[in-house]
Amino acid sequence: MARGEEEILIERLKRRDEAAFNEVVRLYQGRIYRLTFRMMGDAQEAEDLAQEVFVTVFKSIDGFRGESKLSTWLYRVATNHCKNRIKYLGRRARGKKKEFDEVADREGIESASMSTSAQIPRPDQSMQGRQMEAFVREALSRLPSEQRELVVLRDIEGLAYEEIQRVTGLASGTVKSRLHRARLALQQIVRQMQGEPE
Repeated sequence: MARGEEEILIERLKRRDEAAFNEVVRLYQGRIYRLTFRMMGDAQEAEDLAQEVFVTVFKSIDGFRGESKLSTWLYRVATNHCKNRIKYLGRRARGKKKEFDEVADREGIESASMSTSAQIPRPDQSMQGRQMEAFVREALSRLPSEQRELVVLRDIEGLAYEEIQRVTGLASGTVKSRLHRARLALQQIVRQMQGEPE
């Protein structure tokens, strides 16, 4: 979205224009849901949090100063909601539900429909892909939320370091060093899951 278009959209949001709110939801709901799902590892939690993010955005739009892109602010709101929920669930010692297959199927359909050169995988390739997806998601869910956030934002969502700085509020060097440590921790978790010696 061009900067001028975004500014107009934000002004409409600040006037409590319902059509503008619906447009924001339409533009960003997929990205916000994927982020919350990857942070939480639970489809229902992710759906609930994604809805909470948009409600928060609608209520708090007057506090948006425009120092970053709207999408960056949305990511920040979403990651904060996720971290708060993870803390809450940790205190409540609630067990985790895993619904990776259902979401992997949905995401596979979305990504295939978005790609113009997508080829239909063989059934065995599709099954291996789903198994690998579930394996990676499980490993990711074992990371502390701060590390998971950085891996999701950079390696899965593909955000630039500058945008990650705005989302997290961390300095450039801190983002890079913590991301490096998070990747090493993820690698160690994967090795443990595969039964390799440390």
